[in-house]
Amino acid sequence: MWLLLNRAGIDPAPRRAGLTWRQFLSAQAEGILATDFFHVDTVLLQRLYVLFVIELATRRVHVLGVTTNPSGMWVTQQARNLLMDLADRIGQFTFLIRDRDAKFTDAFDAVFASEGIWILRTPVRAPRANAYAERWVGTVRRELLDRMLIMGRRHLETALSGYVAHYNRHRPHRSLGQAPPLGTVASLAPAAIVRVARRDRLGGLLHEYAQVA
Repeated sequence: MWLLLNRAGIDPAPRRAGLTWRQFLSAQAEGILATDFFHVDTVLLQRLYVLFVIELATRRVHVLGVTTNPSGMWVTQQARNLLMDLADRIGQFTFLIRDRDAKFTDAFDAVFASEGIWILRTPVRAPRANAYAERWVGTVRRELLDRMLIMGRRHLETALSGYVAHYNRHRPHRSLGQAPPLGTVASLAPAAIVRVARRDRLGGLLHEYAQVA
């Protein structure tokens, strides 16, 4: 390709001086939220849609809602609920990454714009541009949804609530130095006096370990 352009007398494109998308995400992670949907099919072949938001810096996840009909009005209401949940922390966020799904309406964007949050829409058919959200969908499928049969909406809400509590408070993350999003790695006592208790979640599907006195 370079030879063809050179023979045609076309010079190479100038080098880009700006940040790459990956560099931008790393530099601005403290102020970025990302949102997306994923779907779950129940035992009775009903399709449920889950809307969630992830905080890039801490990997903290918020499951906003589960519905069979993710209308624009429903999605906008979940955005309002999120802002109320974030309360005094909302000021630390500057950007929200989302795809171009029609369910994300102008009213949805306006909810975040009212708090000074800029909407960053990903390119068409570019899931890697929202990689943090896509990665969490893969995680929740591997660790939860692929291991159980979902009976209905209430069952899915209960399962996700338990999993998200585990994910945010106990599950270690390599990018966070093996700490969970809402905690720190506890320092271990001398081996002779360490006792570890195990707590099972979701019928033993997930395990949490904690040092006890």
